Amino acid sequence: MSIHRLLVPAMLALAAAPALAADTLVVDRSHSQAGFQIRHLFSTVRGRFTTFEGTIAMDAAKPEASSVTFTIDAASIDTDNADRDKHLRSGDFFDVEKHPAITFTSDKVKATGKDLYTVTGTLTMRGVAKTITLPVTYLGAGKDPWGNSRAGFSTTVTLNRKDYGINWNKALDTGGVLLGDDVAVTIELEAVRQAPKSAI
Repeated sequence: MSIHRLLVPAMLALAAAPALAADTLVVDRSHSQAGFQIRHLFSTVRGRFTTFEGTIAMDAAKPEASSVTFTIDAASIDTDNADRDKHLRSGDFFDVEKHPAITFTSDKVKATGKDLYTVTGTLTMRGVAKTITLPVTYLGAGKDPWGNSRAGFSTTVTLNRKDYGINWNKALDTGGVLLGDDVAVTIELEAVRQAPKSAI
């Protein structure tokens, strides 16, 4: 069999294979944040999660082919108050022993404007899974001083904590309750592009 007859089928197979256009980016936790705020009495309490990870498959030419997965260690909650954080980890709130992770997995990405996207997917928290849509802003991309390719993303969304079974509250003598139901969540991510794996 000639070399030509060997090469032609191989070349046709490669041409028929889908192009791997998406870049894989891994969240750099040291330059990212996952924060939240909620009404408490007459003010606002802010907090954050200090341990999380995520992977973004980004296809700039075909945004609808992009995807994201993001996982938060619920026990890493930090509101600068040890007693309050202990309560938040308990069964009254996140119940971290039974539900250690908060996860988001995208199902659909849609471009809505210049550097603006909606990312729809499943958010699972305290064992409850719900479909939500995140408005995402693409903050740009470039190389850092060490030659790594980085990209930035930001989203802010308001969630009702009772939708996820986080119902604890305390009635006030003056009327009303101690905590609000709505939680404003802000996630700012800086992610590093991973080098493609070498073909075997």
